[in-house]
Amino acid sequence: NNFVNTCGLGGTITVNYTVADDCGNIASTSATLTIEDTVGPILVTQLDLPSDVVCSNIPEVPELTFEDNCSNQEIEFTFEETSTYTGEEEMYTITWIWTATDECGNSTVITHNINVITENFIEDSFISRCFEDGEIDLYNELPLGYDTDMEWTVETDGISIANGIFDPLDVDLGDYVFTYTTIDNGCLKTFRLTVNINEDCVVLPCGSLDRIKISKAVTPNGDGYNETFNVTGASDCGFVVEVKLFNRFGDVVYESDNYQNDWSGVSPSSSIGSSGRLPNGTYYYVVVLKESGLDPIAGPIYLGTK
Repeated sequence: NNFVNTCGLGGTITVNYTVADDCGNIASTSATLTIEDTVGPILVTQLDLPSDVVCSNIPEVPELTFEDNCSNQEIEFTFEETSTYTGEEEMYTITWIWTATDECGNSTVITHNINVITENFIEDSFISRCFEDGEIDLYNELPLGYDTDMEWTVETDGISIANGIFDPLDVDLGDYVFTYTTIDNGCLKTFRLTVNINEDCVVLPCGSLDRIKISKAVTPNGDGYNETFNVTGASDCGFVVEVKLFNRFGDVVYESDNYQNDWSGVSPSSSIGSSGRLPNGTYYYVVVLKESGLDPIAGPIYLGTK
């Protein structure tokens, strides 16, 4: 007899039979026995997973162990996760699929569905600013743990912001509410910021650079916000403001020896560079406060003309 292995412990056994009588007559025959592995691996791990959870309690994906009683070889293992969540559902379904395959091609598939209920966790914060304190970058107010890929939402009617910049000079005194929401597995995490704008301003001495506030963005689109590039806190001290604006190639696109907070993204023909409205992008300023004794101030300014 002989044994021919096909996969795992399966294969074929052929048995040859030969008989002879006393007269020397001989007869022979054979029989073939086939051993075939048709059963997939068996799940050994105790699977105890919930079917319904809130988004903050989604369990970790367990590592499952399988065994195969017809194979001494390693089992191939795959895992797949799918979700019906699109960003708007109050309930959605996560599906986990484990597939274990032995060397004979037999597979065992374990599927588990988890129904997830979404929630919105709100974190409140309050800050107070004087209307003369300059622009507020709302992204700087986010606590640790929040990414900065989303947009702020204005909850107070009648105002708008651009790129997360809130300018107290553009609004009346009072409270203004902004929200910032991120999404993780259907859980909404919202940071709700209330900004109180008041007139409790601290007057800094004229010899301090902290007194000078310079625009970070200019968006001359007619909405009344960030229409011009502003240098505030200099006129009260009697300083004459000299301004030069450059593009990313170092060309001067605007300059003034007595700036009056009136640049709205236009490059006049007297400048080095093309005349007319400038394209969107980041530009760079150098501000000199004449006869102030202060060093020149330089930095980037974003221009959004659309």
